[in-house]
Amino acid sequence: MATLQDIGVSAAINILSAFIFLLVFAILRLQPFNDRVYFSKWYLKGLRSSPTHAGAFVRRFVNLDFRSYLKFLNWMPEAIRMPEPELIDHAGLDSAVYLRIYLIGLKIFVPIAFLAWAVLVPVNYTDDNLSIAKVTANVTASDIDKLSISNIPAKSQRFWSHLVMAYAFTFWTCYVLMKEYGKIASLRLQFLASEKRRPDQFTVLVRNVPPDPDESVSELVEHFFLVNHPGHYLTHQVVRDANKLAKLVKKKKKAQNWLDYYQLKYSRNSTIKPVVKTGFLGLWGKKVDAIEFQTAEIERLSIEIASERKRISDDPKSIMPAAFVSFKSRWGAAVCAQTQQSRNPTIWLSEWAPEPRDVYWENLAIPYVSLTIRRLIMGVAFFFLTFFFMIPISLVQSLASIEGIEKIAPFLKPLIERDFVKSFVQGFLPGIVLKLFLIFLPTILMIMAKFEGFTSLSSLERRAAARYYVFNFVNVFLGSVIAGAAFEQLNTFIKQSANEIPKTIGVAIPMKATFFITYIMVDGWAGIAGEILMLKPLIMFHLKNFFLVKTEKDREEAMDPGSLGFNTGEPRIQLYFLLGLVYATVTPLLLPFIIVFFALGFVVFRHQIINVYNQEYESAAAFWPDVHGRIIYALIFSQVVLMGLLSTKKAAQSTPFLIALPVITISFHLYCKGRYEPAFIRYPIEEAMMKDTLERAREPNLNLKGYLQTAYAHPVFKESEEDDEAESNEAFETESTLVATKRQSRRNTPIPSKASVPSSPSLPEVRRDRHQP
Repeated sequence: MATLQDIGVSAAINILSAFIFLLVFAILRLQPFNDRVYFSKWYLKGLRSSPTHAGAFVRRFVNLDFRSYLKFLNWMPEAIRMPEPELIDHAGLDSAVYLRIYLIGLKIFVPIAFLAWAVLVPVNYTDDNLSIAKVTANVTASDIDKLSISNIPAKSQRFWSHLVMAYAFTFWTCYVLMKEYGKIASLRLQFLASEKRRPDQFTVLVRNVPPDPDESVSELVEHFFLVNHPGHYLTHQVVRDANKLAKLVKKKKKAQNWLDYYQLKYSRNSTIKPVVKTGFLGLWGKKVDAIEFQTAEIERLSIEIASERKRISDDPKSIMPAAFVSFKSRWGAAVCAQTQQSRNPTIWLSEWAPEPRDVYWENLAIPYVSLTIRRLIMGVAFFFLTFFFMIPISLVQSLASIEGIEKIAPFLKPLIERDFVKSFVQGFLPGIVLKLFLIFLPTILMIMAKFEGFTSLSSLERRAAARYYVFNFVNVFLGSVIAGAAFEQLNTFIKQSANEIPKTIGVAIPMKATFFITYIMVDGWAGIAGEILMLKPLIMFHLKNFFLVKTEKDREEAMDPGSLGFNTGEPRIQLYFLLGLVYATVTPLLLPFIIVFFALGFVVFRHQIINVYNQEYESAAAFWPDVHGRIIYALIFSQVVLMGLLSTKKAAQSTPFLIALPVITISFHLYCKGRYEPAFIRYPIEEAMMKDTLERAREPNLNLKGYLQTAYAHPVFKESEEDDEAESNEAFETESTLVATKRQSRRNTPIPSKASVPSSPSLPEVRRDRHQP
């Protein structure tokens, strides 16, 4: 059980770590040779160039202007200064709304913290329940726990204050969430209305195209949409299975990088020819000339790429039953994306196409019929991952304690019994161990999401984020609170009667607040401060710059600005919402630590979004309903926890009044879901028509077909176009001219398309087919 001294030691360590990270960052960002790392977004936008300094050679690498070091903290006000509309134009709506999650945390918890410390802390601290329990019931407790609800005895009238505060916290949280939901829904609609033309505004992804013995997938798609969306269909791009080709292109690019490295190395020292081993990973095998080996490898891969491209072009099996279908207007795309295309709801499935840079091309080749099986498999796998992961986490957490270390290493007992070491172990070690233990989890969850077959990076990240949140809730929160409390009080459980166990659990659960305080300081203070240092991108940039870079294009490709990482960042934030809402009425001491996390995170990530991160896609804040829903779930869980605690405290008079809180919260959530969520799921026809009308008035001669025709070609095909444009166009682009139908039966197309050639005498036959079932 961590004491106030242990928390103080942990706070000192984490504050010092955060200060060192921020200080090192402030110095590194001023150096000219790091400019492309800490201001990469401006370079990618073409708004910044490498700093040049006349004079000494050292000035090209080191900032010798000592006056600039006096203003090393200027990045903080600069990060806050940019207004939100400018931030949206600069970084996109996704980034701006992501930052608002931190602001919501501050809006919710700053007033709650003031109210809790003004009312609940004095109410808790002025009682003496734990002092009596230490003597009579042998309950483990520390001075910090005197500030929690555990310090109030059973049947006390003081619980009315916690009930009133629970209502106040709930109403305030709901009020903030409703205002933010309305604001962000408005921002989304404004963003979509003012946004520049993008291919995804006119394009729909159609999957599960039914097979036809008489027509190819491309012909079938064209005829279906010419018939069912006459006057609106424009063009389409069939989906091809190019995964093998993409892997070959990736291998060739890697070999080219090695060739550039060896050539640069040889040019610097022509007396020694570079050599490489031909075995696995270059660890063993025959030594050969590295330049000749990589040149031969590139030639071999080029032949394989050409062969694979020809196979994809000639083999009908390489075409998947899916296509990107583009329309002449946003209105036409909105109608298609938001309606059922066939009487059979399992075929011709249409949805909004992701923007081209958001498409996850590898999963488009997965047959649609296998998606359900894949997701069932991953659901079962995630279940076992979540619950079996609790075993090693509990084991490692138990070892990261005084008792655990003394048990496995008795010879260390004299050392860890010293005050500072003991405070370090109890106040810092559990949090850092848990943080390290979860380091590979985001990668595992992203692999699982990819296996499930989601077709866009944004949907992959949202899926991984949802599972990461569930994992944190089960393992990090429930695993630490419930299991940890039970283990700590195990000796008491064994010796007391069964009817006393619920009371002991009710007292013990709030005591885990000390563990979460240490975790917040490790993850939320030092961890956030470490994010801004960007140590890995910094090292990788300088390694690539030294070994691979020969041109300005190479130097630009060496930059790795990264992105927000919604799949890891948002679940982390949600854990702090959960902790804050649960412990607001139970242990208010936790709230200031959470407020520091939200404030520091807002400043750090605002700076990163403005200067560093290059967002991979733009979903116009489509993730917000998930964020809102998770905060609501955390609020409901906090109410259930408080009801459980008060029931163990035998607060029979006040506990029934808490039953209304979950009902009110769920009703509020349903109201927000009906009022605001449609703006994030459907695109209003009114908005689409308005934007189309304005565009036609401003650009009456717009060649929309030329703009959309190759927008959704696979990236490997676009790369090949740069090398051989004529060949690529012939092999892969969907031609705009209409083709004659080859169909003998009319099972899927009830009337002839504009591409068919029958004359007017065939029309009666068409009318008869039209009435066939």
